[in-house]
Amino acid sequence: MNKLKLMGIALALLVTGLNAQAQRAKDKGKDDKTKTTPAATDDKKPKPYKDVITKKALTKKGMITVHQLDDKWYFEIADTLLNREIISVTRYSKTVAGCGQYGGEQINSQVIKFEKGPGTKMFIRSISYVTTSADSTKPMFQAVKNSNSEPIIGSFDIKAIRKDTSYVIEVTDYFNSDNQAFSLSPGAKQQLRLTVFQKERSYINKISSFPQNTEIRTVKTYDVAPPTVPSPGVLTAAGMDVGVITLELNTSMILLPKVPMRRREFDARVGFFANGLTVYGEESKQVKEDVFALRWKLEPKNAADAEKQKRGELIEPKKPIVYYIDPATPVKWRKYLKMGVDDWNVAFEQAGWKNAIRGEYWPEKDTTMSLEDARFSVIRYFASDVQNAYGPNVHDPRSGEILESHIGWYHNVMRLLHDWYFVQTAAVDQRSRKNTIDDELMGQLIRFVSSHEVGHTLGLRHNFGASSATPVEMLRNKEYCEKNGHTSSIMDYARFNYVAQPEDGVTDLFPRIGDYDKWAIKWGYSYFKDAKSAADEKKLLNAMTVEATKDRRKCFGTEISPCDPRYQSEDLSDNSVKASEYGLKNLQRILPNLPEWTKEEGESYRELSLMYTEVIDQFRNYIRHVTKNVGGIYDTPKTYDMAGESFEVVPRDIQKNAVGFLNANVFTTPTWLLDPNVLNKIKPEAGVEAVKALQSASLNNLLAGDRAVRLMETSIKAGNYSYDELVTDLRTNIFSDIKTPKAIDIYKRNLQKVFTDKLISQLKPEQVAVFTIPPGIGYGFDIRMVDLKQTDMPSIARAQLELIKADAKAGAVVATDKLTKYHLNDLVQRIDLALNPR
Repeated sequence: MNKLKLMGIALALLVTGLNAQAQRAKDKGKDDKTKTTPAATDDKKPKPYKDVITKKALTKKGMITVHQLDDKWYFEIADTLLNREIISVTRYSKTVAGCGQYGGEQINSQVIKFEKGPGTKMFIRSISYVTTSADSTKPMFQAVKNSNSEPIIGSFDIKAIRKDTSYVIEVTDYFNSDNQAFSLSPGAKQQLRLTVFQKERSYINKISSFPQNTEIRTVKTYDVAPPTVPSPGVLTAAGMDVGVITLELNTSMILLPKVPMRRREFDARVGFFANGLTVYGEESKQVKEDVFALRWKLEPKNAADAEKQKRGELIEPKKPIVYYIDPATPVKWRKYLKMGVDDWNVAFEQAGWKNAIRGEYWPEKDTTMSLEDARFSVIRYFASDVQNAYGPNVHDPRSGEILESHIGWYHNVMRLLHDWYFVQTAAVDQRSRKNTIDDELMGQLIRFVSSHEVGHTLGLRHNFGASSATPVEMLRNKEYCEKNGHTSSIMDYARFNYVAQPEDGVTDLFPRIGDYDKWAIKWGYSYFKDAKSAADEKKLLNAMTVEATKDRRKCFGTEISPCDPRYQSEDLSDNSVKASEYGLKNLQRILPNLPEWTKEEGESYRELSLMYTEVIDQFRNYIRHVTKNVGGIYDTPKTYDMAGESFEVVPRDIQKNAVGFLNANVFTTPTWLLDPNVLNKIKPEAGVEAVKALQSASLNNLLAGDRAVRLMETSIKAGNYSYDELVTDLRTNIFSDIKTPKAIDIYKRNLQKVFTDKLISQLKPEQVAVFTIPPGIGYGFDIRMVDLKQTDMPSIARAQLELIKADAKAGAVVATDKLTKYHLNDLVQRIDLALNPR
């Protein structure tokens, strides 16, 4: 391009610019009385209310007034709602097949608030309750606030202001986006293999509002990552077929009370779920952990009722606890789920309440109610092959007040109930001796699980120590079981009475609401009319607790204890060795009958195989129950006003008996498991590897590093069982016939190799984590790392290997069986290489 042409272009641009400038000056003179703010800025300024919310708007009044204009949605936020805390709960309404999630299950929950921002902005902030100040009027409150900035998770232009009492914002794009606060977490997306959010295939289905809550229903579509090898996450049919997944979500925004419920301080002697806050007090000399129980708010209707209750009369609460039964539940099971809810009234009566809790059938014709609405507690029924049920709750993190619960009930839990009942009671209850049990029996099983899950939603944790309050021989006593049941708490994992023998005549085999459950509800839900503070309540509750825990049937045993043999799942009685002996006798009665009790004309032996596996798993439970006695420590939460010690070593004779049981029933080949009439129908092998796997797992558990540390630690006191004694007791039994000419069979040869290799590995052991529950009224573990190379473990292993080597040498000389001789010579070589590496 030549210079003349360039100059021409430049001149043209200059002229154009001068003309434009002159035109702007002319326009300014013409309209000098109008606003000078650019039009883009004018659009962001609030407009008159009637221009935004026109007569065409569909309006729903409630906590937040909601307006719909065509495809746009508006929130009208009252100034009285600003900075009020709101709990937001998001659940699946509809999911895709095969994703492992079900309609009604919770995705996330958080506390939020609407806040007036600078200028014409409205914000949503997320509030995390981790730390707090004891007194909001003190300078410390500001220090805590300065360390807890609340993230802004939503920003909106205020579209209109109504009489200075409410603010209108448009929320269409916000709720039709992939906003983590009201959608899926990154972990959930990863699990479902979700990638790009497809906004054009997503929309707001509806938004409803009520006096205390607002409900937002959205449909969201995502691309799905293509299959990979390996393929993390769930590959659903929809994701595989069309590459996208569409989900329906419901978010409930529930207004929290202005004044939180009074907290009830957590007590480790009573099993409640808890929340914790780090509290900074102006006058305190150290940081305090404020841990408080989760519970529903029950209070009298009026002062007169409160006075009646104080005199010992039962009264109805101002607001009872109600659980609805999902209308998707098969009709024949609904009444049993409802019974499981209603059964808790007997416990609430101990706290002074009548009709405190009830189950109700969902009013299907009431279109104002939604199953996802977080105002309603529901037992949701899932069409799932998962063998489970669970009982969560949504609570106010400031106080522990439970607001609602959606219990998850998977259809295939009935398979689990059948299998439990069969393998634990078929020896004494002929009703369980078939593949499909009668509806009435299944209904009662459903009722028991319903009660257990409702207990969780009332705030109760598992009480794994409850069953240890029952003397083992009482489990065989018909009258005792009819009166007390086989465990003192339905919150235990003490499924059914597997101890009762056929000749005992015991027919009461189910768990029920027990003495502990009644006491725990009394602790959590008693109303103290005259208590002015949480400290006053604590004094009253402590006096009650000290007295109650004198009764073993009212004691709590944590589900997280690493070393107390009284606190175990699936166990029964105060003597796990004796109970397991009785249970084993019943298994040995059941197994030979499996072909008859599982037969079905025209069917394969699949059911026989499944129930054979259940028998083995039940046997594993007995092994586990007994093993925990070895190196066990009783852990009993205590306060200064209670007698006795917090920690006590399990007595020597109990530990010796436990090892004796294992030697007799595990480390002596359990031939009863090898019934050819069963194995020949379900397996091509004779059970050699299965027995070895069972014994190997048992040895690994028994000789685990943390157990060894406890045994070495406690054996410094004379008379306590020691780690060296444990290994000696095992070696003496496992190698009992090593020096005789008698042939050693393949089962024993395998076991001897497994045991020898385990000792060899202990010549160079690694670090191990040792867990204990700290004393005090709190949660958590104390964890310490122990370097096992610097303990007696390698020394004991070396000495024991030398003894095995000497005995194997002697045995090889006299052995007449070829494989036995091979085996013993092999042991000598293995040990020699381990002790004297070349």
